Amino acid sequence: MYRMGTITINVEDNVEADFRKMVESEYGTGKGILGKAVAEALKKWIEEKEQKEIKEKLIKLMDSGFKSGIKMYKERGELYERRCSHN
Repeated sequence: MYRMGTITINVEDNVEADFRKMVESEYGTGKGILGKAVAEALKKWIEEKEQKEIKEKLIKLMDSGFKSGIKMYKERGELYERRCSHN
């Protein structure tokens, strides 16, 4: 069973009204529906922030440059020849 936290928030009236309309059209009405929708929105927000952080780290790594090894062939065919000679 999940443990539940409580968050009390204040949002603009129009945001609340629009959110409630969307929740009702998506999930209907009933006990826990609003909480389900808020949890879904929070999870999506967290995922977006995590993806942004990952992207920024990768861009930083690419900008700093990194060595991917030494090229040990002149032509693509040499790769095939090396693989065949090992078999």
